[in-house]
Amino acid sequence: MPKYATIYSKAAKRKGGDKNLEALLSKPLSRAKLAKKNDAEYLSEFSKKIFQSGFVWKVVENKWPNYEELFWGFDIDKLLMMPDEMLEQRAQDKRLIRNLKKIWAIRENAFMIDDTRRREGGSFAKFIADWPVDDIVGLWSYLKKHGCRLGGNTGPYALRTLGKDTFLLTRDVEGFLRANKVIDTGINTKSALNNTQQFFNQLLEESGRHLCELSAIVAYSYGSNRVGVES
Repeated sequence: MPKYATIYSKAAKRKGGDKNLEALLSKPLSRAKLAKKNDAEYLSEFSKKIFQSGFVWKVVENKWPNYEELFWGFDIDKLLMMPDEMLEQRAQDKRLIRNLKKIWAIRENAFMIDDTRRREGGSFAKFIADWPVDDIVGLWSYLKKHGCRLGGNTGPYALRTLGKDTFLLTRDVEGFLRANKVIDTGINTKSALNNTQQFFNQLLEESGRHLCELSAIVAYSYGSNRVGVES
């Protein structure tokens, strides 16, 4: 597998030097800050990413205050009591994007969050904060299995936005992984995810950096992005 130093050097060269590359990198929230988030914030972000999937992100962003209002700030306990009829009414509300399946996912993921915190005996936020980054694909799998419409890139992008340290399988990251024989199957197969996790764990050990930084560095070292162009 390619070494961190080699990948970093190539990324820095493509971005005009170490200083420029470092300016493009972001860091995750601390475990303590993640754990202090309200569970409603997690549900809101999961729901937003579900609506943004296959849609214009800016439109969803502009409409999101309406979602916060009509779904009681994504209060988990209130959503658990939301009847089917009310969900169907929301799916016809012109203030929202009228997609019944995605509207339905809001309540389904409220159930997932509630089930998780009952099983774990603590907040969902703490559950996310405590999940080890050297098995982040395991958390992706959990969200896909127990949640609704959180598979593919939806769950990982939501986690990244919330501040949980995770790599992302962007086009450039996937291209890099294939070019360097880390994966040779579908991107979301079990073997591909496990191999990708092992690769990033190697980079973690070599560099001491966060997954989100390493993910960006890998992306910037490959593909069509050049100086001044973010992937």
